Amino acid sequence: MMTDPIADMLTRIRNANSKFHKVVEIPFSKTKQSIAKVLLDEGFIAGVEEGTDGARTSLVIKLKYEGKLRAINGLKRVSKPGLRVYSKKTELPRVLGGLGIAVVSTPQGIMPGKKARELGIGGEVLLSIW
Repeated sequence: MMTDPIADMLTRIRNANSKFHKVVEIPFSKTKQSIAKVLLDEGFIAGVEEGTDGARTSLVIKLKYEGKLRAINGLKRVSKPGLRVYSKKTELPRVLGGLGIAVVSTPQGIMPGKKARELGIGGEVLLSIW
């Protein structure tokens, strides 16, 4: 049993990205799928699809590179199971002065911090990526 599945997802992406793997496979959950969709929409990954392996379902994430340059330079888990981090609509973090994004879980779903700021809603800051 995993204590923090989102941190596991980020660690798998970080490890695969450091070794220039083309794809990374992670256990499926709707939360991870929503996070992967945000990363896809923001251009940090090349693709995401559901893979099936018998009874188990997985999420296959295609990483993005341009030659020797990585699309993901760093990612960090902000809100953890032992210390949840919530932000008001006016206090949503800006990552590297706008070069990165913060992924926020709001009552309207998981979205980038910029979109949450535009909609005027706050929530739990899940991770930051740059």
